[in-house]
Amino acid sequence: MGDYHNKSIDNLFKVVSELKTVEECYAFFEDLCTIREIQDMAQRLETAVLLNKGENYQNISQKVDVSSATISRVNRCLNYGSGGYKAAIEKLEKGN
Repeated sequence: MGDYHNKSIDNLFKVVSELKTVEECYAFFEDLCTIREIQDMAQRLETAVLLNKGENYQNISQKVDVSSATISRVNRCLNYGSGGYKAAIEKLEKGN
């Protein structure tokens, strides 16, 4: 995935990594993204959490209201991706 790395994306990720509170994240992402984009990202993360817990595609589709194609893509990233979902899930679990 290194082919998209550039200064602009580096700056975006630096800013995101410096956000300290949920309120700061809401403010930034509401300005940056559409509500639908934010919802889509949240659904993908929730899908990853459920896949990590061993939920099946049908249950996830009903609980999160996502397509099997989205579940499949998230599953592929969860198992063969860069480790981002797994790191995020670990952070969520530590916070709960």
